[in-house]
Amino acid sequence: MIRLFFSFCLAGCLALAGVAQTPLIQGYAAPGTTSYDASVPTPFEVLGYSIGERHTRPDEVVRYFEAVAAASDRVTLAQHGRTYGHRPLIHATVTSSTNHARLESIRHANLRLSDDPNGVSDGEMSGMPAVVYLGYSVHGNEASGTEAAVLTIYHLAAGQGEAVDDVLHNAVVIIDPMLNPDGRDRFTDWANNYRSPPAPTQDQQDREHNEGWPGGRTNHYFFDLNRDWLPAQFPESQGRLEVYHNWRPQYFADFHEMGSEATFFFQPGIPSRTNPNTPDENQRLAGAIAEHHAAAFDDVGQLYYSEESFDDFYYGKGSTYPDVNGAVGILFEQASSRALERSTSYGTLTYATTVRNQFMASLSSLEGVLANREALLRFQRDTYRDAPNVARRADAEGYVVAIERYPQRAAELVSTLGRHRIHTFELARSIEVDDIRFEPGEAFVVPLDQPQAQLIKAMFEEVTTFEDSLFYDVSAWTFPYAFGLAYAELSNINGLQGQRLDGTEQPISGRQASYAYVMPWGHYYAPRALYRLQDAGIMTRLSNEAFEASVGGARRSFERGAIIIPVQQVNVDQETVHRLVEEVRAEDGIEVVALSTGLTPGGPDLGGSSSRTLEKPSVAILSGEGTSSYRVGEAWHLLSQRMHIPASLIEKNDVGRLDLSRYTTIVAGGLWGMEEADKEALLSWVREGGTFVATGQAAGWASENGFLEAEQDEPEPDSTRIPYADQDEASGAQQIGGAIFEIDLDITHPLGFGHPNRVAVFKTNTLFFENVVPTGNDVGVYTTDPLLSGYISDENLERLGGKSAIMAARQGRGRVVLMDFDPSFRAFWYGTDGLLLNAVFFGGTF
Repeated sequence: MIRLFFSFCLAGCLALAGVAQTPLIQGYAAPGTTSYDASVPTPFEVLGYSIGERHTRPDEVVRYFEAVAAASDRVTLAQHGRTYGHRPLIHATVTSSTNHARLESIRHANLRLSDDPNGVSDGEMSGMPAVVYLGYSVHGNEASGTEAAVLTIYHLAAGQGEAVDDVLHNAVVIIDPMLNPDGRDRFTDWANNYRSPPAPTQDQQDREHNEGWPGGRTNHYFFDLNRDWLPAQFPESQGRLEVYHNWRPQYFADFHEMGSEATFFFQPGIPSRTNPNTPDENQRLAGAIAEHHAAAFDDVGQLYYSEESFDDFYYGKGSTYPDVNGAVGILFEQASSRALERSTSYGTLTYATTVRNQFMASLSSLEGVLANREALLRFQRDTYRDAPNVARRADAEGYVVAIERYPQRAAELVSTLGRHRIHTFELARSIEVDDIRFEPGEAFVVPLDQPQAQLIKAMFEEVTTFEDSLFYDVSAWTFPYAFGLAYAELSNINGLQGQRLDGTEQPISGRQASYAYVMPWGHYYAPRALYRLQDAGIMTRLSNEAFEASVGGARRSFERGAIIIPVQQVNVDQETVHRLVEEVRAEDGIEVVALSTGLTPGGPDLGGSSSRTLEKPSVAILSGEGTSSYRVGEAWHLLSQRMHIPASLIEKNDVGRLDLSRYTTIVAGGLWGMEEADKEALLSWVREGGTFVATGQAAGWASENGFLEAEQDEPEPDSTRIPYADQDEASGAQQIGGAIFEIDLDITHPLGFGHPNRVAVFKTNTLFFENVVPTGNDVGVYTTDPLLSGYISDENLERLGGKSAIMAARQGRGRVVLMDFDPSFRAFWYGTDGLLLNAVFFGGTF
């Protein structure tokens, strides 16, 4: 049900007992609060300004939380990690002093709801506090949430009165004030630096209202942390998940902002777009709690709505992840002022108003949880009681996942599953499923019959039919495909479970070579190892043909792409070669095989023409206005953070003025246009020997601008008359918001080295490339029936089969590589990271 009311700004200030006329926020008087304890410092006393008067920096937020924790016996403060920018990730635990004295027993009792659900009676739950997690501003430039967190901790730490006492006695409240400190730091610096405090401007064209690229939405590497709850690839998410599962709250509130012309949204979202794995009771409780939000906003006349615009489908968001963990997640979206004041169609929207609304939603959340406390506790317990039934009702009893070819990817998947309390086990005996042979020591098992059965099902299932054709985010995320691992459903798991795994790999060791070392290609961190050697001045060679070598008296096969490392070097002594090879084994976890001769019993010898010397890559990434910060960040994170390869972010609009000769490779992700002079400079650099790699939407731009001749297939015009009210839905149904497709990869091409011939790719666009000529330039082609999981319209699926996915060609003395998908999507598509890295290391070899 959608309910709409209008909001008028409130004036004046609230007189606080013991605090001299300090405004809380726009005169808003929290219901059931009589006064505030003067011994707890107000935000003004610590920060020197009232909340809503400026944008509070991350360090100021930490300073205030520390001050409150030092002054109040209701609050403890802990750090659960650091960001890539080395900023602390903090959370406060707020409850009564009596509850604090027995906090560990409360926590353990709460964990029993999911660990031992059959052992918890209704009577026990009647006396249990609810656990509430309030998470603010995961998007750093949606800043009002964090300001509300400051008010919320002050209110709960200093507030006196029945309403506050009720919360403190009946709940443990975890306040996570900044889910994204790095992004917030970028945004607050921008907003505060371009402000005129005496006379703030409401002009939307003013610089304060228009932050520069990349903006503060994302983390240090430009990733949207509100899509990382399931992948859990970043320190912010990993630390947060540790806190989450250490407590396992019944309610999680996720505070966001949206466009300035909107009002205020709270869930439930669009009913038809709720994930089918979500229990009905979850949505019923979300609706019951929504009544408390509505009542709070009714009291001040604030316009709001629910059940439209946003959905509960993708479990990787803060408001949906709890839904599959026996809890209720609620998304709040406040119209953003961006600056201190903003002119809108319904009047002036102030930053203080946005903060007030988020603060009100914080309090209405607590009120709603208390009113539904026993129902929330019962829902969590019953969700986990039902886990064995979920497993029994499923089509499979579990899953088996191959390790053998890609142990590092498998270890990363095991670690990721472990962050969600999902247990994995060694495969106890050989088994063949769907013509795939899985062997002990080379595969692991994920049984469905465990507490996280519902989540396992959601992470492993392949879904191709949907109730709705529109998605707020991606429509698929099947994890074995993301990690590039072969897997199969198990109809019977009896006798297949071995010892439990922990995600750690066995250490790699090896002999010292007298002639050369060979490093097989395809291990996830092999590119990091190769760069480590190249950066030390070691000459390395790429084998373009498969060969056999004598190893320990036996013949061993090496596939195309093997890296040959001669012991005798021109510029590096042998001891350095041996030492660095040991570092590669120990630190990169890569097998490096020692050889005593360059003669091979099968295939070309090591020094023949089939191998060639590799050049150490020097990489630049096109960035800045007119590029997608998401796609830039994906390439930057992969190269810099994971592979330890320096990557220069160069301004797309400065290309014509830069010295491009210092780069061997330039990567472009999302790219929207380029000035003619800059484009010609980039083309000239390619023709002179550079390698240009364009992925996703940038591949479309490159094909349209002469970098590689690849014709795009356009859909046939549809003359069907569509009513105006249905046009958005009809158009949206033809989009690919994010789905998984299979490509046939030419593994004889250097871009395909180290990969299987069938690869799962993640595609988020409607680019469709006709097969490129001449023959051989189509390195990857979509299979005739390419959909593995996710939504695509029938018309687009028919068009996609057989189309080119990866294209490569010479351009003068240089090379151009196009991929119509995002190979490093959200930093968890491990299975195709190697395709981008092959383009970086081997792009100049074909």
